[in-house]
Amino acid sequence: MNINLFREIIARREYVEKISHGEWAEGIEECWKREIEVLSEDIPGTIAFFKSECTAAEYSWVSEVIDDLAAQTQSRELVESYKSVMTKYPEECEIYNIPACIQFAEEALNEGDNHD
Repeated sequence: MNINLFREIIARREYVEKISHGEWAEGIEECWKREIEVLSEDIPGTIAFFKSECTAAEYSWVSEVIDDLAAQTQSRELVESYKSVMTKYPEECEIYNIPACIQFAEEALNEGDNHD
């Protein structure tokens, strides 16, 4: 995983948030798309990043795309590694409702299952 590129994308996302004052702004979807590209290109590297280098702020920003990332990669291990970081950042989990984001990501993994 290219951590430096990921951090550049997050910095851009933070900038877009700041200049838009919390309103929807051009550039948000582009940041999300680029985040997903970087996070999905090297799943083992992303898992290692979540476990050892991901900051609280980065963890929070990933919550915006974790469901789309899960849908694209269909990697249960990736979602589980993101989920395992919850204990490290309980405040962010509460503020950004990360448990719900993880639930959506887990559901995205099950979209291909046909258990009628």
